Amino acid sequence: MARVIAIGLQDFEKMISNHYFYIDKTDFIRAWWENGDDVTLITRPRRFGKTLAMDMVERFFSVKYGDGGKLFEELSIWKDEKYRRLQGTYPVISISFGTVKEADYQSAVLRVNQLITDLYRRSGFLLEGDFLSEKEKEEFRNVSMYMPEVISTMAIYKLAEYFTRYYGKKVIILLDEYDTPLQEAYVKGYWQEMTEFMRKLLNSAFKTNQYMERAILTGITRISKESIFSDLNNMEVVTATSEKYETFFGFTQQEVREALQEYGLEDKEQAVKDWYDGFTFGNQRDIYNPWSILNFLEKRRFLTWWANTSSNSLVNKLIQEGDRNVKISMEELLRGGILRTQIDEQIVFSQLEQTSSAIWSLLLAGGYLKIEDYFTDEISGKEQYTLALTNREVRLMFERMIEGWFSQGSVAYNDFIKALLCNDIEAMNAYMNDVAFETFSYFDTGRNAGKTEPERFYHGFVLGLMVDLADRYLITSNRESGFGRYDVILEPRRKNEPAFLLEFKVFNPKKEKTLEDTVEIALKQIEDKKYAALLEAKGIAPENIKKYGFAFEGKKVLIG
Repeated sequence: MARVIAIGLQDFEKMISNHYFYIDKTDFIRAWWENGDDVTLITRPRRFGKTLAMDMVERFFSVKYGDGGKLFEELSIWKDEKYRRLQGTYPVISISFGTVKEADYQSAVLRVNQLITDLYRRSGFLLEGDFLSEKEKEEFRNVSMYMPEVISTMAIYKLAEYFTRYYGKKVIILLDEYDTPLQEAYVKGYWQEMTEFMRKLLNSAFKTNQYMERAILTGITRISKESIFSDLNNMEVVTATSEKYETFFGFTQQEVREALQEYGLEDKEQAVKDWYDGFTFGNQRDIYNPWSILNFLEKRRFLTWWANTSSNSLVNKLIQEGDRNVKISMEELLRGGILRTQIDEQIVFSQLEQTSSAIWSLLLAGGYLKIEDYFTDEISGKEQYTLALTNREVRLMFERMIEGWFSQGSVAYNDFIKALLCNDIEAMNAYMNDVAFETFSYFDTGRNAGKTEPERFYHGFVLGLMVDLADRYLITSNRESGFGRYDVILEPRRKNEPAFLLEFKVFNPKKEKTLEDTVEIALKQIEDKKYAALLEAKGIAPENIKKYGFAFEGKKVLIG
């Protein structure tokens, strides 16, 4: 009989005690311990079993669970006598920052303080008797939600000291989702303050802590050393390209195959692969995200299970506010194409608005992109990566995200599409002005905020066309045709349907008197540069190619 699937359960004891579906990853304990690294940072996309793994490590090592060997009796780690003796022999400090998603810096610090206070509350036995001096007891009681930062940034260090003295043994420290506060701070505008706070906390807990035996941090991204790890030189960093622990997070092809057999779904293996495969860690290809697999096994439906488990607010911000090159690359990826770029796995959030490679690095770390190939340039010595969207689930997520850009408060975007296909230029003008007015500000942001950038808008607009008309048209932008590079082409997938050429121009008061002049310049460029040549070469009759010039003046648009 197939085991019960417990969706979202991250409690190792409940998982094993109730005999829920579980793929044995306990060999991670052995691998990590034998590597002997002082501090290990493991980055993996969300919902890849990081929190469950951290709970497993705590249950194995913590003196609180010294009689917990029976949890591991049927699992791989228990076959080794050395590890049977090791179980339940270390004091462990375990904390997660996964809930620190506040709107402002002060609230975020209060949330961190609350989590640390909970640690101290659960350790109240240290106040009993004369183990701590009166001064230390006072310091202990000063740990509260409203404590000053000078206390909160040292609180984990101090608790490690107390535990070491109490148990006579150094502590293991586990920090899950360390980067959640930092990602939220970037999206919500208090990155600099949060960085300073986290740098002090991490330095005291992991660098200058003589009471620490070993530590694990998990997260989605590897924040750059310059940002928060400048003083932390004793850390082994395990990212998506590292070979260490490559099979311990996520499900392998064989593990998925066996799971499908257990639930009588062997005939769905190829479809499951198309939807949910694509992750690569180290040299291990064909890694599946557990969240989607578990939901599919339970509900037997192909949906975007993993991609919809969070708001994706950071990803949305990066693509929406990205420059023309980011949006053009996104067009290619959505068409099933590839992107060649350099990757730096040390994410520098301050560079996300300046360097497109930093955006692709973050999307790779987050699981939205996969590595197809890489090579080292013989001249520069730099590694170049070939990236693609991870799988069908991720592609659908991006399509829905882009649809959301143009569905906030108005149906004007869909009405514009209908007017375009009907060649109703009067309606096109009315609807396009509504669309531009409502959505322009979403794209005119970032380091050029305050300067109107129609290119940001129209490349975002093109992504919207791709999603809305993908079944009827092949949409491309900024490609060579004739004697230049056109702005947008809509090439029909069916015979006898019209093709469209769109050229975008910004009103230049030094050269043009009116927006009508700008439209004429755009239309003249289409003819002079022979942009229709590409369509005509594919057998589309000239009279079946509709040509439009778009003139921009701020948020005002004129189409002719």
